[in-house]
Amino acid sequence: MPNATTRPKRVRRGRRAPREDPARNELVARSLESAQQCLFNQDYGTAFVHYLLVLNLAPALKDFARDSFRFTLFKWAEELDSLGRVQDLFDCYEQALELFPMDEVIVNSMGEHLFRMGFRDEAAGHFHKALKLKPDFAEAKENFYRVANWLVERWHFLMLNDHQRNRKYQQAIQKAVRAGCSTVLDIGTGTGILGMCAKQAGAAEVYACELSKTMYELACEVISANGMKDDIKVLHMKSVEMEVPKDIPHRVSLVVTETVDAGLFGEGIIESLIHAWHHLLLPPQSSQDMPLSPAETGRVIPAGATVFGIAVECQEIRRHHRLCASEVGGLSLCTVGGFHSPVSCSPDADDSSEPYTTERLSRLPGGYTTLTTPFRALDIDFNNVQELEGLCSRGVTRIKLPVTQAGVLDALAVWFQLHLDEENSLSTGPQEDTCWEQAVYPIQNSSNFTVKPGDELTVEVSCEDAYLRIRAVAMARDGHVVSLDEWEPGPGPGMAVTPEAELCSALSCLQTDPQRAAQACMLECSEIALLNNTHYHDCFSRALDKLLSTLRSGPNPEGPDASGESPSADPLYVLDVSEGFSVLSLMAARLGSVRAYSSVEKEQHQAVLRLLAEGNGVQQEALEFWLNQVEDDSAVLQRPATEKLWSAIVLDCVETCGLLRQKLVEKATLARCLLEDGGRIFPEIIVVYGLLVESDTLLLESAVQGREPTLGFNIAPFINQFTVPVHVFLDLSTLECKHLSQPVELFTLDLMNCSENATQRQVEVQVCATGRVTAIPFWYQVHLDQDISISTFTQDSHWKQAAVVLQHPLEVTAGETVCLSVHLHKSSISITALKEEQREGPVAMDSASSTDTVS
Repeated sequence: MPNATTRPKRVRRGRRAPREDPARNELVARSLESAQQCLFNQDYGTAFVHYLLVLNLAPALKDFARDSFRFTLFKWAEELDSLGRVQDLFDCYEQALELFPMDEVIVNSMGEHLFRMGFRDEAAGHFHKALKLKPDFAEAKENFYRVANWLVERWHFLMLNDHQRNRKYQQAIQKAVRAGCSTVLDIGTGTGILGMCAKQAGAAEVYACELSKTMYELACEVISANGMKDDIKVLHMKSVEMEVPKDIPHRVSLVVTETVDAGLFGEGIIESLIHAWHHLLLPPQSSQDMPLSPAETGRVIPAGATVFGIAVECQEIRRHHRLCASEVGGLSLCTVGGFHSPVSCSPDADDSSEPYTTERLSRLPGGYTTLTTPFRALDIDFNNVQELEGLCSRGVTRIKLPVTQAGVLDALAVWFQLHLDEENSLSTGPQEDTCWEQAVYPIQNSSNFTVKPGDELTVEVSCEDAYLRIRAVAMARDGHVVSLDEWEPGPGPGMAVTPEAELCSALSCLQTDPQRAAQACMLECSEIALLNNTHYHDCFSRALDKLLSTLRSGPNPEGPDASGESPSADPLYVLDVSEGFSVLSLMAARLGSVRAYSSVEKEQHQAVLRLLAEGNGVQQEALEFWLNQVEDDSAVLQRPATEKLWSAIVLDCVETCGLLRQKLVEKATLARCLLEDGGRIFPEIIVVYGLLVESDTLLLESAVQGREPTLGFNIAPFINQFTVPVHVFLDLSTLECKHLSQPVELFTLDLMNCSENATQRQVEVQVCATGRVTAIPFWYQVHLDQDISISTFTQDSHWKQAAVVLQHPLEVTAGETVCLSVHLHKSSISITALKEEQREGPVAMDSASSTDTVS
């Protein structure tokens, strides 16, 4: 008999083939057919539901249905977005990603929706994931570059490359820690560098907080990579929300921070320090108490600051903040009370106004002239909580400022000296080699305000809402004082010219008519600069007049009537889809027999255009606002009427920052189909020009350059993940650089024949000077027609330039050739630079996109 103790052997059975389920297969087939029929009928919501059912029941069909499913998802998401059904939109994407978790196109598309809705951190995560799934995915790469500009602002690179700034902070922190400040809180830690300085100096406990999710995660990575993960506790929160012992176990003896902007208080340092003194810091040393050790008292680095200011004349500031032109393109602008920028700290400024803007004065095109000597505007002690709390209520300080140089008063420029401790300080002055810009308070008068030596300006300094506000309010001349906000009429004929009358004449630009004041219009700084660009408008006026005259003089199929005159022709239709405020439609409307449509959207701007139309004799029916008539902004390019086509369509092709606009080629292709015979797109052709330069400045502004400037800490590999290859808002005329070649034509875009545009071009550039190619600045020649063109690189241009920055510079010698590969992809231009001898073999290449794809 068999051995009863022997266990039977296990035999692996073959996997049974799945049993066919006829009912399920029939359901899948019917649902797939229904999905395709709904897709054909543009019923995207129902099609999406059917596809979900099909792909969940039959995963084997994923490859077959992927493209149709993507298309359905994207179209349904567009509908949900237009209806404001945000949660439903993201629910659909979550369901799609459950089916296709590794689909880089769906991941990237969800990131685009997140970015448009303001969820930049989450969008960055999706773009980054899409790039990991497909490293050469152009759309995801360009999207990530755009988000990187939002998440890690470019000044982070400048600050980390500013060795002097980093070293002085390190010295001040070392001194405080070695004196006994053993517990440290780094407010707004950024990359964590100041907290790491404290730990390196010997602090027993170091805490850090950071509000930005991206910077918080970056700080955690950097701190871990530098071996301090267990020594520095990083909190993802705002310091004013921190509590003891909930977030940190006890009060600290030292707070370090650099939450200061060009205007000193703009990043909320006053609020955060007041909260810190009340809730997070040990009490300060009091002169009335027994002396305490540093470990028993609290202190702040920086200890305080001194603010300085100066009055300046600067044409570049002037043309961005007030109207300088009285006429553009044949249009008189005098019928409007005035245009002003949103930068103002006057008492009647609205909530949308900012008290100051920022500029690097040393790089302003055309330079600037100082009209006074520097004045001391404010002193602040960050270690005195009573002084901090009284800052907003201390009242207005008036400073008398003698004028030392004749000129036009355009702005007050402000900088500060940051006192880290008794020995270490940093200056942000315009003559300093610093990572900071200067704060600029522009004069908002309607025209030039002239001063001369012997005059005396009255400047008011206040800190309302913890913002530093500085404004010139009056001028005295020969003992007479006149407010800059008022004007009294000058003497009539035959009246004696007194010093006061001379002053009033000098201040005639300050006239305030109550009726016109109500018509004053606020424009963005770039829109004011555009309105001041008379050459731009004159070129458009000539090109429009030339085209419309040609169309009017074309053959008349109906011939003359009995009186010998041609019957009245239908009006010509012109559409201006420029971004923001534009008077191009009004320029077309005044040419006669034209129905001009403007894409200006804001009601105030539409009202101003109507006033300009009335003042320039344009009939009311000749100007209409197109966005008031279309259901969706995305449908702005369509016929003016069922039986009508456009005679001219004006496309806004170049962003102010120096990049081509998103989906330009796609928009031009659609616009071309909407033109009547002989109609034109403006501009017709865009030619891209560039040159080779050596510029350490661009390198420092684009990436952290090694460990030396960052005190030996390992920071560069982490923050340089957010390096973007294109530097925008560049003033090439003032950029510190060495030209290594002459300008060359890089690429041509024919917007009237988009199908004939090449997608790639090889350009050989002759090197004219020995050096390192670190960047390729580029700009555009915008051709309205064959004879009329506008450059984006001129002194009066409202456009800036951009530059591709090479993170691995090319060493070149005069006479050599650099080969540029210029590639066009969906209105994005990428540039790869190689030396001629490198073209044959495998080499590392620097490539960068010159535009963004996220609106």
